[in-house]
Amino acid sequence: MGGGHPMHDHGAAGGGLPGAALSALVLVPAGAGYLLLARRAQRRNPALAWSGPRSASFLGGLALLALAMLPPLGPAARTDFRAHMAQHLLIGMYAPLALVLSAPVTLLLRNLPPVRARQVVAVVRSRCARVLTRPAVALALSTGSLPVLYFTPLYGVCMAHPAGHLLLHAHFLASGCLFAHALAGPDPAPRRPGVRARLVYLGAAVAVHALVAQAMYGGFFVDVHAPIDRVQQGAEIMYYGGDVAELLLAAALVATWRPERRTATATIRPRRLV
Repeated sequence: MGGGHPMHDHGAAGGGLPGAALSALVLVPAGAGYLLLARRAQRRNPALAWSGPRSASFLGGLALLALAMLPPLGPAARTDFRAHMAQHLLIGMYAPLALVLSAPVTLLLRNLPPVRARQVVAVVRSRCARVLTRPAVALALSTGSLPVLYFTPLYGVCMAHPAGHLLLHAHFLASGCLFAHALAGPDPAPRRPGVRARLVYLGAAVAVHALVAQAMYGGFFVDVHAPIDRVQQGAEIMYYGGDVAELLLAAALVATWRPERRTATATIRPRRLV
C-alpha cells in the first residue's frame, strides 16, 4: 500500500476556478435544455404531460454533479483521498441514477419528428447498444474497474495529469449511467433480463464494492499514494456510501417490476362433459 505519500496538487484544472467555469458551462445548458424539451413536450401533447418528478430527478442529478465538481469538494479531491472517494460516489453512482431515472432519451423522442425519432431508436437497438447495456458488461465497466483503478498505478497516473483526471470523471459518469440504465432505466433499451436476474448483478456489484473497500481499509493490494488514515477513511466512505447508493438502485429496480397478470379464465381448465 502506498501509505505515507501525499497526493500531489497539479493546479486548478478539474477543481479550481477554470474547472468550476467548465462545469458550469456544461451543467447549466444541460439543465436548461432538459427543461426546454419538457416544456415543448407539454405543448405538443398536453394530454401526455411530462412527469414533474422526472424533471426534478434530472435537475437533482446535475446538482449532484455540481456538488462533486465545484468548490469545495472539486479542488479538495485532487489532494485529499477522502474527498476523491466522495466525488467518485457522487459522479459514478448517485448522479447517474438520478439522471437515468429522468428518462432523457424518452423526452428527446417525444420532441423529435418521426424520421429523427426512428434514427434514435435504431441507435438504441443497435448491436453496440445491445452489448453495452447488458448488465454483465455494464457491471464490468463500472464496478469491475475499481480494482484496476485502485490496485494498480492507474490511480496515480490519472491524478498526476489534469486530462487523466477529467477522463476518470467521464468514465465514472458514463459507466455509472450504463449500469443504472441496464438495471432500472425507464428509457427504451434492448431486451433486459428479468428483475431477479438484474438483482443478482446488483448483488455482485455490492460484493465487489465491499471487497475493494475492505482490502483498501486493510492495506491489501492498494496502490494509492496517500496517508494511511485518509485511505482508510476513504475506504469507509466507499463502503457505506456505496451501500446507500446500491439500496437506492435496488428500490428503483424493484419499482420496475410488473408481474404478469393471469386472467381467471386462463387458469381454469375446461371440464370434460360426460
